[in-house]
Amino acid sequence: PVLSSSAVKFRRVLAHFPQELSLAFAYGSGVFRQAGASAEHGETNMLDFVFAVDDAVTWHMTNLVKNRSHYSFLKFFGPKKISTIQRYGAGIYYNTLVPCNDRVIKYGVISTDALIEDLFHWKTLYVAGRLQKPVKILAQNENSRLQAALVSNLKSAVTAAFLMLPESFSEEDLYMQIAGLSYSGDFRMIIGEDKAKVQNIVKPNVAHFQKLYSTILQDCPQVVYKHQLGRLEASIDKSPEGQFTQLMALPKTLQQKITALVNPPGKNRDVEEILLQVAHDPDCGFLVHQGISGIVRSSSLVQSAKTILTAGAKKSVTYSLMKLYKMTKGGLKKTS
Repeated sequence: PVLSSSAVKFRRVLAHFPQELSLAFAYGSGVFRQAGASAEHGETNMLDFVFAVDDAVTWHMTNLVKNRSHYSFLKFFGPKKISTIQRYGAGIYYNTLVPCNDRVIKYGVISTDALIEDLFHWKTLYVAGRLQKPVKILAQNENSRLQAALVSNLKSAVTAAFLMLPESFSEEDLYMQIAGLSYSGDFRMIIGEDKAKVQNIVKPNVAHFQKLYSTILQDCPQVVYKHQLGRLEASIDKSPEGQFTQLMALPKTLQQKITALVNPPGKNRDVEEILLQVAHDPDCGFLVHQGISGIVRSSSLVQSAKTILTAGAKKSVTYSLMKLYKMTKGGLKKTS
């Protein structure tokens, strides 16, 4: 379940920030209980937020007046420089380890345009990946393009998962596959994250995943979705024709990554021709996985390097140590 009295708590946090937001959401273990964590742990965990803003320079300018102490030394360079740095990597600027309302929070600021591009095309799969898992939406304006992008991202997640899963699978298998998309290729899963993270996210939150994906699955001809029984019966078309249809429905950046894997340099074939070849390949699902890993690897590396600037050296070290502690604790739990 979403942790107790969360809506009020989150909105109190939101009140500290400039209100020009196209989307604001809370995510992570401070919002949704994860397997192996006690109720108290969720109530003391750092709270994670993402704020999408139409005009990053103006938003940071107002936030520097309201919350100057949240920023590292970059505050001395002003809102324009901060917005420029924001555009690198995954297009998001994080202020971390911020004390707020007796809790510690981390918040990322992304431009609405960058968010929409990531949701539609999976340019970095950084924020799009977070929105493939249950989040707590706190504010959303009437932006129809953003709304369409949010739905498109969920549909793409289902399509990519279908390509990587066997012909038949359980509902939990599907959600595990989807939840793992944005961790594929993320170097922090090697050092810095609990190895059982995906399982810990999915197992206690199946009902939240159902709520997020039920409409898409009910409209999917390859799935018999028995919602009352909480059961999903899938029979995915693994014929080359079926796989080709799914490959053609994938986000643009992922299609480009897949084609780069199989198209020898110097050969100038079009995407459709190459994806038709991939659809006939017994390793089709593996190539999709490799393509996703390629997107995530580059964006997570640049984003993590950026943290040294946006958080400052002291906070970066503290945050990294917290992540390592969580990872080793997860490892110890598994061996005990």
